[in-house]
Amino acid sequence: MVSSPNPTPPTDPAPHVVVIGGGISGLAAADRLLSAGARVTLLEATDRLGGKLRTGEIGGAPVDLGAESMLARRPEAVDLARSVGLAERLQPPATTSASVWSRGELHAMPKGHVMGVPGDASALAGLLSAEGVARIGREGNLGPAPVGDDVSVGEYVARRLGHEVVDRLVEPLLGGVYAGDAYRISMRAAVPQLYEALRTHDSLLDAVRAVQARAAEHPRTDAVFTGIDGGVGTLPGAVADAVRARGGDIRTEEPVLALTRTADGWAVRTERETVAADGVIMANPAWSASALLAHESPGASAELARIEYASMALVTMAFPRAALTAPPGLPDGSGFLVPPVDGRTIKAATFSTRKWSWVAESAPELFVLRTSIGRYGEEEQLQHEDAELVGASLRDLGAATGLAARPVATEVTRWIGGLPQYPVGHPARVARIREAVAELPGLRVCGAPYDGVGIPACVASARRAADEIMATPTLARGTDRGAGE
Repeated sequence: MVSSPNPTPPTDPAPHVVVIGGGISGLAAADRLLSAGARVTLLEATDRLGGKLRTGEIGGAPVDLGAESMLARRPEAVDLARSVGLAERLQPPATTSASVWSRGELHAMPKGHVMGVPGDASALAGLLSAEGVARIGREGNLGPAPVGDDVSVGEYVARRLGHEVVDRLVEPLLGGVYAGDAYRISMRAAVPQLYEALRTHDSLLDAVRAVQARAAEHPRTDAVFTGIDGGVGTLPGAVADAVRARGGDIRTEEPVLALTRTADGWAVRTERETVAADGVIMANPAWSASALLAHESPGASAELARIEYASMALVTMAFPRAALTAPPGLPDGSGFLVPPVDGRTIKAATFSTRKWSWVAESAPELFVLRTSIGRYGEEEQLQHEDAELVGASLRDLGAATGLAARPVATEVTRWIGGLPQYPVGHPARVARIREAVAELPGLRVCGAPYDGVGIPACVASARRAADEIMATPTLARGTDRGAGE
């Protein structure tokens, strides 16, 4: 009798990873995990995917009601868009020239600066007073001012170049990215290239020039930013479709109520069931992550609870195009920024029909523009009725441009707790969070609270989390409950 060969042992099933949060970070993490061979369940608390990326329609024209562009010179977001079939729809802005509405006048956006910090005083002539320009020129007379472990952008620049530079240019530029206060925002987090240059230069102007010189060594002619025909808000849906096509399970309206370590992984409890997972990626807001980690990682939970958020509103309006092309019309360019120091309601205006060809082509009889309202510490503005925010926007637009036309359609979109703030010390806080989370096998965090609020930064953060999860030995399977505690 011939003995039968030993049976081939069954191969382990693909590890199951639960992603908490269905914004672009969570979706990008799910996409990366599937590419690495994991099984994925994504749980989103609300009834829609995409987080701060959202499309809508006004007067028949498709528009973005959240973020409208992404940095094209960082590859992560563009690569993701291409991988999910959007390569042919990537579209740079039709115009990038913008203005600053300061002291009641529109000034062309100065050239040759790093997030509003000039390398040459003459670049800000006209926007700043003569004394403000002269103050910049005296920076060479100041002694060294080390940046230390971190420093606020506004405080440091004001000390070296004067408050006018901060109030009239740095503040509106940073505000457009973070909806924050330049005098609180971390230079190390928000302008890392300048922070690093200041570690080896005694002069702020010299540091800016060094940053510019490094960029000039590798000149680029491609667009700095890109959008997507139909709106950047179409990206989450395309990623979700790709995730589902590869077997990913995406569930909306399924908030996570508790997260618990088990003998062989994680238990993720929702209102409907408890999902067993080998690994977990948390792509939810900091306050939500804090609550879920309160038991398993009190240290990470406490640090996450200290991350603050700013709220803002977007007021999108459609006008008869003929009413805006007749005198006085609108100024050239893609829009303008507004220094908060002038006390206006709006902090920026974007002429969407000029900026995005797909908006202009979809509604040839209309002119679409939008304003943004609110930043850190000014949340009370967003409690006003929609009509009041529209009215305030029209008043400021009229004062800035002479606009007298009335919109034929309006849409107010509020983003409550929309943008995490990066105050001084934020990078160190993120490091502490990651250090604490790393003690929990098979768990990682990603998204806007950590490495940047832009779409490419969120995608990069998600990919990092997914790669680290997949590199975890056995994805916490068989680990001891007390390990890392």
